[in-house]
Amino acid sequence: MIGYIDEFLFVAVLTLFAAASPGPDFVVVVRNSIVHSRKAGLYTGFGIALGICVHIAYSIAGLAALIMSSEFLFNLIKYAGAAYLIYIGIKSLRSGGFDNIDALHDPAKNPSMSAARAFRSGFFTNVLNPKATAFMFALFTQVAQPGDPLWVLLAYGGIIVAVGGLWWIFVSLVLTLPQIRAQ
Repeated sequence: MIGYIDEFLFVAVLTLFAAASPGPDFVVVVRNSIVHSRKAGLYTGFGIALGICVHIAYSIAGLAALIMSSEFLFNLIKYAGAAYLIYIGIKSLRSGGFDNIDALHDPAKNPSMSAARAFRSGFFTNVLNPKATAFMFALFTQVAQPGDPLWVLLAYGGIIVAVGGLWWIFVSLVLTLPQIRAQ
């Protein structure tokens, strides 16, 4: 285990940078936290964390190499992700934006998002996110070695889920602080 400490730290830092960089996951957590509630933001983050587990599972199973070597499979995933992002974009454009921020918090005009719906939005945003696919492929091909035991690969995955999940919890908690909402 001691021999892997540097790699574990590298995975944690790299995951934090990737999670903090703007992208679809960040947008959906921000939107659900601000528009709906802290609970919606948290459940969205949990959905993203489960989506990350999907990427980790196929990376550990070696399917990332198959996806990247098969232009058809890679394009299928890429276009499904793009279609979902376009769908989210259209929904966001139709929402009217943040012109009247007080209306966002009016339960009559903007009903609360259920935990299941928030979870699903986070999960599908992440699973269909080509950035997440590319990140997992790049990360696992850089840190995982052919002779690594399964527990090391699972530890990499656990670190990625933990760091990502904690980041989304942090984002949702900060964005829903009364002082931040007032701004």
